[in-house]
Amino acid sequence: MFNAVGVPQSILILGGSSEIGLAIAAEYLTKGPMRVVLATVPGDPAAEAAVAQMTDAGASSVEQIDFDALATETHRNVIETAFAGGDIDVAVVAFGIQGDDEQAWQDQKLAVLEANINYTAAVSVGVLLGEKMREQGHGQIIAMSSVAGERVRRSNFVYGSTKAGLDGFYLGLGDALRSEGIGVLVIRPGQVRTRLSAHVAEAPLTVNKEDVARLAIAAVAKGKEIVWVPGPFRFIMMALRHVPRPIFRKLPI
Repeated sequence: MFNAVGVPQSILILGGSSEIGLAIAAEYLTKGPMRVVLATVPGDPAAEAAVAQMTDAGASSVEQIDFDALATETHRNVIETAFAGGDIDVAVVAFGIQGDDEQAWQDQKLAVLEANINYTAAVSVGVLLGEKMREQGHGQIIAMSSVAGERVRRSNFVYGSTKAGLDGFYLGLGDALRSEGIGVLVIRPGQVRTRLSAHVAEAPLTVNKEDVARLAIAAVAKGKEIVWVPGPFRFIMMALRHVPRPIFRKLPI
């Protein structure tokens, strides 16, 4: 459980080599040691470095387990394995892909792949995390969404639609679990500086992964359900949600 000063004793990252997921764990580790479980893609070449990063950051122990987002029939065993070493206080759902946006809507296999990883797998693990946290009587889920899902736009509508689905599911899951003392936080970042965005032109209000981590942890401490990163995106998206479609499709976004 979280200790008296709000520090969890354990954290699970689904998408264990995610730079944002690791940044959240590293930020928590500045407050005190904890058990870290990294659920990574089988054969992930970044898994070893992720384990080393968490060890260097002060984790009391680091476990690495295999997690194939597409193999939903294995997800129950993955979650059971993660919880086998004791309660999980914080679970971060940080996996996802974004293929070539123009190819995705014209390539059935790529579109289905994005949908299955970003939405179907996220729902699968969300249901299982909710089940385990209800059994242990406490817990916090942090789900990585995106401002791309708040109002889906032409430039990346396959990806945006998967994030819209994830966002809606985890907000609903939070409502369902709230009465049992389990928190669910949905994070809606804009562009974040990571290796996955290195090839993309930097957009206004781009942030570092450490910025996401700090805001996420502050939001958990305050019991929030949604956080935008950076904060001003909340007001930008509030305005964009009400722009008529004929005008919206002409905006340079």
